[in-house]
This record gives sequence, C-alpha cells and structure tokens, in this order.
Amino acid sequence: MIEYVTKGTLLGLASGFSPGPLLVLVISETIRHGVKEGIKVSAAPLLTDIPIIFVSLLILGKLSTVNAVLGAVSLAGGFFILYMGYTGLRVSAVQIEVDEAGSNSLEKGIITNALNPHPYVFYMTVGGPIFLRALDQGMFSAAAFFGAFLFSLVVSKVALALATGRSRSFLKGPVYLWIMRGLSICLILFSVTLLREGLRLLGVV
Repeated sequence: MIEYVTKGTLLGLASGFSPGPLLVLVISETIRHGVKEGIKVSAAPLLTDIPIIFVSLLILGKLSTVNAVLGAVSLAGGFFILYMGYTGLRVSAVQIEVDEAGSNSLEKGIITNALNPHPYVFYMTVGGPIFLRALDQGMFSAAAFFGAFLFSLVVSKVALALATGRSRSFLKGPVYLWIMRGLSICLILFSVTLLREGLRLLGVV
C-alpha cells in the first residue's frame, strides 16, 4: 500500500503545482478576491474528478483482460507523464491576467476543471491503470492511491493560494521553480516504469 500512496502523492503534487487552467484560476481568484476564494477553486477537483474516475474505471475494467489494449494505454500514460515532466522542467514563471469579473470562485473552478482535457487523459492513461493494479492488492491499496492523489492535488493548490496571498511574486521566485524541477525529474523517472510496463504487456520486452 505504501507504494501506491507514494505514487498518488507524487502525481498529485506534480499535477497540483503544474501550470494549467485550474492553477491560473486559483492564483487569479486569490489576487482578486483573497485567499479564501483561491482555496474554493482548489477544492474543485473533489467535485469534478470523482465522476471522471468512475467513468474511466468502467471503461478500463472492460478492457482489463486485453493485454494489447492495456499495453497501449500504459504507453500513452508513460508518454503523457514524460510530457508533464518535460514541460515542468521548462517552466520559468506563471503568468496571471487579472480582470474585474465577479467572484463565484467554486463554480468557476468546477467549470474550468470539467472542461480541461488533462484530468480525462490522466485518469484514462495513468490513474485508472494504476488503480486497477492496486486493486489486485486489495481495496485499501486502490483507495489509498486515489486518496493520496486527490489530497496532494488539492493541498498543493491550497498551498499556492496561501503563498500567493502572502507574496504575489512567489510564482516567479526560485522556490516554486525548484519545486517544479524536482517534481518534473521524478515524473520523468516514473514515466520510464509506465513505458516499460506498456512494452511488457505488448510482448516487446
């Protein structure tokens, strides 16, 4: 179970700190309306991701006996994580544009995350397959993976909202950049295991 908690935590932190539509919204709402509104946006994955997880598992569950399909999914996940790591290494700063629109931060977060293709790709190619492998070890391992992932995802965005509330220059400073680089290197290393698993399922290695 520790293995899956570790994987969930790493992927959650990397997703949480990576620049994207939801992170930009967390920061912009924090700047415009205060830390409380940024935290509301951070909680959006708790409402949007669970249905996505459920649908992904239903689809993958029907394909779980076909090694060729699972191999292709694992390869796709490996390349997706590799891409996340690569783009994370190239991050220099997060650019935020602030307008004068009203609040409704949680609703904005839900809509932004629901329309963002990233969660769908992640759960179909990375999160779902890992969950199914964890399920072979027991329900607790599977629940621990997704619990650790969602917890780390939300907490990392809350931390960014708090940091931005204290200093708007945080996302351009060295601490954020070094966090991103460290997580990106871990993602690149993790992508190798997914790619190797995909090749194994396809009978290449």
